[in-house]
Amino acid sequence: MAKPKSPTPAPMLAAAGFYRGEEYSIEESVGHILRVLLNSMNRRIDGQMQAHDLTALQWKPLLMLKFGIAGTAAELARLNCSDTGAMTRMLDRLEAKGLLQRTRSADDRRVVHLQLTEAGERVADHIPHGLSAVLNEHLDGFSADEFTQLKTLLRRMIANGERAAASDDDTTDAAPRAGERTAK
Repeated sequence: MAKPKSPTPAPMLAAAGFYRGEEYSIEESVGHILRVLLNSMNRRIDGQMQAHDLTALQWKPLLMLKFGIAGTAAELARLNCSDTGAMTRMLDRLEAKGLLQRTRSADDRRVVHLQLTEAGERVADHIPHGLSAVLNEHLDGFSADEFTQLKTLLRRMIANGERAAASDDDTTDAAPRAGERTAK
């Protein structure tokens, strides 16, 4: 028996019209360019972090703990787009290195708070310097105005993406769910 064909999705139209599916070039894709840039930065950051015996996956949670951005494995996993199991295993390695400690919450026994140890604080103090060196390498030749404009444009793209996602959520919320009846 032949499997029924799923409907072909309607083509997405770019709001600003900079891209067209029939003329799409990956080399000219902002997403691809950003990915190549991020890969270049990550390779250089890895080199910086090796001096502190940290991997790419280890320095981010240490920095987030240092700056108070996160305090639990679940928060770190969400912020790093990781699953909690993988984050827990990575935190086990940081704990084994003596860089962090876990403390069960007195209010909710299911919650485990994370704190940097003194050794973790010392290592985390070096991370911003390595990141700054790599970012400055990649911003070589930019003027102060270009640097400010780059950050403004990137933040605008993020806001556009968040607005589009919120619009999708609104549409999804308004659409009837499977098995629901619509009012007649």
